[in-house]
Amino acid sequence: MNFIKNNLANTITLGNLFSGCVGAVHLISEDYQTTAVCIIFSLILDFFDGFVARALKSNSNLGTQLDSLADMVSFGLIPGLTMFKILEPFGNEISGLQFPFEIKYFGFLITLFSCLRLAIFNLDEEQKYYFKGLNTPSNTILIFGLYYAFRHEEIFVHLVNNSTLMLILTIISSWLLISPIKMIAMKFKSMKLQDNYPKIALLTGAIILLIIFKAVGIPLVIIYYILISLIFQKQLK
Repeated sequence: MNFIKNNLANTITLGNLFSGCVGAVHLISEDYQTTAVCIIFSLILDFFDGFVARALKSNSNLGTQLDSLADMVSFGLIPGLTMFKILEPFGNEISGLQFPFEIKYFGFLITLFSCLRLAIFNLDEEQKYYFKGLNTPSNTILIFGLYYAFRHEEIFVHLVNNSTLMLILTIISSWLLISPIKMIAMKFKSMKLQDNYPKIALLTGAIILLIIFKAVGIPLVIIYYILISLIFQKQLK
């Protein structure tokens, strides 16, 4: 019984990793629907592994390391691969400039900075009730959500078909992952209403965006998340 208790959360974390691996394979083969399902599954498991660990009091250094390693695939490799696929049609050209290599490899900047962000998070003890920089799951939802809307809903066509804008998005996304900007975390330090205005504003706006725009609203929710976090910077502590 103690073995199950001590390893249940880690098993859930490994499920997150497995889901990320499957999602990455289907992304390469352009089965974006399955990748979307895998990302959702990884998000759920990423939430529950920590929840189960706290509930069973089975937190461990092993679990912390496993969590980051799993997230590196599900929320580090997948967004990098997504940007790789977005930039692939442009060959080695950006705005008339010829590079000696295909620019799709710039997409993996997101993967590199995701790795750096996860390492920083493990060492930073400040990030208990807020995130410093955009967390990797949110960044994955932003990048993949944008591409998914483009492929399935034919939305954001002018954005995705512009190599310069996509390279700029890659740089901004990479920077946001390690930026000093405080981001709202759904962790409650207090149950006082005034202490939770940022979370209430985030949830209310996100629900409205999803009701109005449905699947297309998913990347918009992350943009809104960034903006609302900027507005409430002083209250995040």
